[in-house]
Amino acid sequence: MRNRLVLASESPRRKEILKSRGLEFTAVKSGYTETDSGDPVTTAVNNALGKARDVFVKEGSPSGVTVLGADTVVFYGGEILGKPENAQAAVKTLKKLSGKTHKVVTGYAIVGKNSVKTGYDVSEVTFNELSDALIKEYVGSGLPLDKAGSYGLQDGFPIVKSFSGDRENVIGLPFDKIVKETGGF
Repeated sequence: MRNRLVLASESPRRKEILKSRGLEFTAVKSGYTETDSGDPVTTAVNNALGKARDVFVKEGSPSGVTVLGADTVVFYGGEILGKPENAQAAVKTLKKLSGKTHKVVTGYAIVGKNSVKTGYDVSEVTFNELSDALIKEYVGSGLPLDKAGSYGLQDGFPIVKSFSGDRENVIGLPFDKIVKETGGF
């Protein structure tokens, strides 16, 4: 019998990625408080692990449950650019990234009764030169307000010029790499 999969997130993007792979799972919001400073890889992996452990405990730490936690950070100019606090912060971040290349790091953790597996993936994203009008329209849509770096590759706005690496990593869950490195769920 396969373990019951729990996603330690209510992210619609992560849910969509798991659903697109035909997985059955439940999503539980973690109460873990994320950090957004320090080394981006360590930060992303530690946040993912904190979320997964928190939800595993909420679930009662039973056998037969596997919890998947993930955290995506945008890293540019020596700083982690987290989710914007408000529209003004989103505008500031988008202007900072306009025409530039940055890194997207997604850390992941899989927690079960007798095992913990962690890892990460890194992609590079280059933005188009963003006009003030485009930034205003995009921020006005509300789409960037719940995303690291104040943008989503999948949002349908001409924000991203190009990227290298896994598209799903940029969106928030490098599913294929997780399965390859951990053997799956």
